Amino acid sequence: MVIPVVTRTRSGVAFSLALGGSALSTAASAWALAEVLANGSIRYDLGGWAPPVGIQYVVDEVSAFVALVVTSVATLVIAGTRRWAEREAGARAGPFYALVMLLLAGLGGMVVTADLFNLFVFLEISSLAAYTLVFLGGRAGMLAGFRYLVLGSIGGAFYLLGVGFLYFSTGTLNMEETATILAASPSSRSVQAGAVFIFVGLGLKMALVPLHLWLPDAYTHAPSSVNSLLAPIMTKVGAYAMVRMFLSVFPDGYLKDEALVADGLLVLGLVGIVFGSVAAIRQSDIRRMLAYSSIGQLGLIAVGIGLATPLGLVAALLHVMNHAVMKGTLFLAAASVRLSTGLSSVNGLTGLGRAMPLTMACFTLGALSMVGIPPMAGFFSKWWAAQAGVESGQWVVVAVVLGSSLLTAVYVFIVLERVYLRPALPAEGHEASEETGVPVDETGDAPDASDEGVPAHVRGASESPVDVVLPLAVLALATVVLGVANSFIVTHVLEPGVR
Repeated sequence: MVIPVVTRTRSGVAFSLALGGSALSTAASAWALAEVLANGSIRYDLGGWAPPVGIQYVVDEVSAFVALVVTSVATLVIAGTRRWAEREAGARAGPFYALVMLLLAGLGGMVVTADLFNLFVFLEISSLAAYTLVFLGGRAGMLAGFRYLVLGSIGGAFYLLGVGFLYFSTGTLNMEETATILAASPSSRSVQAGAVFIFVGLGLKMALVPLHLWLPDAYTHAPSSVNSLLAPIMTKVGAYAMVRMFLSVFPDGYLKDEALVADGLLVLGLVGIVFGSVAAIRQSDIRRMLAYSSIGQLGLIAVGIGLATPLGLVAALLHVMNHAVMKGTLFLAAASVRLSTGLSSVNGLTGLGRAMPLTMACFTLGALSMVGIPPMAGFFSKWWAAQAGVESGQWVVVAVVLGSSLLTAVYVFIVLERVYLRPALPAEGHEASEETGVPVDETGDAPDASDEGVPAHVRGASESPVDVVLPLAVLALATVVLGVANSFIVTHVLEPGVR
C-alpha cells in the first residue's frame, strides 16, 4: 500500500521498499518459527472476534516453516532480479513492486489463515497479482497470462464451491471447528463432493497434471523478474493448502477412505512425475524445460500428500522447501545468462561454463539437487518419499520416485554437457537458429568445434554483477546446507507439525 503512493514522486525507492518489506517478513517468519518451536502455536482472532463469527489466524510448525520458505526465497529473488525489473518494468517500477508485494501478501495470508473462505480470498489476491505480472511479458506474456487467468479463475471457483458444500454441512468456516464437526458426524455426499471440488481447485492452482496447461507458457513468457519469483513459491503454497486440508479440515483418514481424494492425488502425482520429466527432455528453451521440470517435481509433492501418512506429508513439505530453493536457483541462473548473453536456448548455453563460471556453478548445484545427488537437498526429499512408499506398501511409488531421478538426469546432463564439455560454438560456417541466433548444424545441434571462432554471444559473455550473483550463490549453497540439515528439519519442525 505504501509503494504506489511513495513512488509517485520517488520511483527509485520502489525496489528498496519491496526488498525491505520482504526482508522484514522473512525476519518475522523466522521469529515466528522459533517462537512456535519453543512455546507452541500462535493464534490471533482478527478484530477480537473469536471463531466461528470471526476469522482466526494460526501459526504452527508447518505454517511457520512454509512462511519462512516463501519469504526468504522471495527476498533473494527480488534482490537478484533488480536489473531485470528495471528493464522490464521501466517507469512502472512502483506498480510492479506493489504487485510483487501484493502477491507475497496473498501467499502469506494463505499460509497462516485458519478460515476456509479467508483462504479463498488470499488465494485470489495472490492469483490476481500473478496474472498481472505475467501480462508484463509482452504479447506472448499477455496470451499466457490470459490462459492463466481463465484456468486460475476456474480453479478458484471449484475451491469456493467446495467450501460452500462444507459450510452447508457444518455451519462453520473455521478449519478446526469443521474438522471437529465432521469427525462427530457420519459421512455425507455433500462433504465428499466438497472435498473433491476443493482439491480440484487447489490442483489447478498447483498445476497438477492434467490441470497444468497454464504453467509452461506462463513460466516461459513471463518477464525474467516474474518467472524467477513465481516458479519457486506460487505453486508451493497451493501444495501447502492441500496439506492443510489433511491436517486441519478433514478428519484423519477421511480423504483416503471416504472421499478417495488421496488416491486420486497419488495417481495424478505419479503421472505428473513421468509426464513432466519426459516433456522437459524435449524442450530447447531452458525456461520451458524448467517449467515442465516443475510439473514433474510438483507431482512428487502430490505423491507425498496422496500417501496420506505422516511420513508422506513430511516428504511433501520437505520437497516444498527443497523445490523452492532449487527452482529459485535455476531460474535466477537462467536470468543471469539472459542478462549477459540475451539467450535462453539450451544450445545457447554451450561454452558458458568458462565464460560465466559462478553462474553456471550455481546452476549446476541446483540441477544436481533436482536430480537427487547426495548430499544435496533434493536427494533427501526423494529419500523420505521413497521411505513413505515402503512404509505404505506402495512399491510403485518407490519405483517412480527412483526412476524420476534418472529421467531428471537426462535433461539436466544434456544441459551440463553443453555448458562444460562441448567446445564453444563456431562463429562462421554454420547458419544461426532463427529462434536463438545461435549457430547450429543440419541436425539442429551445436556442432563440435575448437575454441577458435567463438561466436559473439560467448565472446561477449561475462559474469553477471555481484548483486545478481550473490543472491544466486546463497540459494545454490542453500541446496547443500538444507540437504545436510534435513534430519534436523524433519525431526524438530515437520514431524511435530504433522502429528
